[in-house]
Amino acid sequence: MMFRHPATPDTIAAVDLGSNSFHMIVAKVVEGHFQVIDKLREMVRLGAGLTPEKQLSQDAEERALDCLRLFGQRLQSLPEDSVRAVGTNTLRQVRDSRRFLHAAEAALGHPIEIISGREEARLIYLGVSHSVETDDEQRLVVDIGGGSTELIIGSSFNPRLMESVHMGCVSMSRSYFPEGCISERAMKKAELAGALQMRPVEYALRTMGWQLALGCSGTIRAIQDAIVSEGWCEARDGITQSALRQLRAKLVETGHVDRIQLAGVSSQRAPVFAGGVAVLSAVFDALNIDKMVVSEMALREGVLYDMLGRIHHEDVRQSSVDALCRRYEVDLLQAQRVEATVRTLFAQVAEHWGLAEGEYPNILGWAAQLHELGLTVSHAQFHKHGAYLIANSDMAGFSREEQGVLAALIRAHRRKFPLDIFHNLPEEISRCAMQLCLILRLAVLLHRARSPSPDMDVTLVADKERLVVRFPDDWLKSNPLVKMELKQEKKYLKAAGFKLKYG
Repeated sequence: MMFRHPATPDTIAAVDLGSNSFHMIVAKVVEGHFQVIDKLREMVRLGAGLTPEKQLSQDAEERALDCLRLFGQRLQSLPEDSVRAVGTNTLRQVRDSRRFLHAAEAALGHPIEIISGREEARLIYLGVSHSVETDDEQRLVVDIGGGSTELIIGSSFNPRLMESVHMGCVSMSRSYFPEGCISERAMKKAELAGALQMRPVEYALRTMGWQLALGCSGTIRAIQDAIVSEGWCEARDGITQSALRQLRAKLVETGHVDRIQLAGVSSQRAPVFAGGVAVLSAVFDALNIDKMVVSEMALREGVLYDMLGRIHHEDVRQSSVDALCRRYEVDLLQAQRVEATVRTLFAQVAEHWGLAEGEYPNILGWAAQLHELGLTVSHAQFHKHGAYLIANSDMAGFSREEQGVLAALIRAHRRKFPLDIFHNLPEEISRCAMQLCLILRLAVLLHRARSPSPDMDVTLVADKERLVVRFPDDWLKSNPLVKMELKQEKKYLKAAGFKLKYG
């Protein structure tokens, strides 16, 4: 089920479905912080199973589902609100990912969100920033995944610039070391490809600047283990540029992934290690990095900290909504009026529609706050403009599905009720989204005059596809325009299979 609302659990868990590895971390919540009590990691190499047609191979799916069943056994005692699972680069690319996600969610026993590259970067920074002392110095955080590399500059716990580039240890290894051969020519071609990927983002990153470079992820930790074991630098130094160059030369000299014998580079990691070294070399060269400190924390810890924030009512999603409202100059008073009414109407039908548990009121409230977003583009078809902006904006904290539902609510909040918009949503949330939209449509209609208050007590009764709206005696007679609009709304809803009665 979607739109989970965290209560106050004593145990929480995060699952990271990366392109190279799947990770699970379980933690106990103690006085607003967490203590890790269990960790699991499996080298699934999901990205290696992505075909040119953007489908997952059967072997890759089976590896992934086997791993998720293992994780699911550990998580089966935890309620849904206590677990958050996120999918990254490979799952962002898969066509018809919903089919795989159904099987994956069944194996894990919990919902799985696919997050954007920017959201992945935000969560990575959130995790890594908790591993260093809190101060005002700017930090560069680099995370090399299987299919993408995230680069973030921020200070304290606040990311200021987030970028995601399409290169990772799996994708780079598949493209430039496909048979496991590591030659000077192949390494140069891989580094050049990495330089081209860095080119659009390197100026902004270098211009903003940083005092400390931090690396995370299994690839970067393995690189550190290898160079320390070879004596090229001390562990306290992290990864130096000269040590990285020596590691690169060593790999070329080795000649093949089967012959890699370095501490920290397991037989499972060896096939994608050269690609990871090429990616990090490209990042070092593009950004003139001399030294990078390695953090033990990464995306999964960031997910846990984000969950703690939601539990303690510090939800970054509201900050994202507020930022969009400011950016597109939304009429906040009108948004507040509509939001107050949707929450009142929702409370009257939530139990009957089975929406009493979950984050449905939050999703509906955010839709009310953003429903006029498109007016800054054009008054004509502003609901369509608003839906486009929501669907294509980077909204920190929101999963792709959550943004898709918000976009659907805003697209359908006025005029004809576009059933196809909701049918394109995942089957398990399509019906709920339509019900939320019915409430939003009524609230917007009642505030069409943009008056300070509707000056009425409205009662809403729901019965499957039937809605009954009751007003105080003679109120509709005194407000003929509202009555006329309700008559038109009745026609719109009838065409969509719903019945509206009012009086």
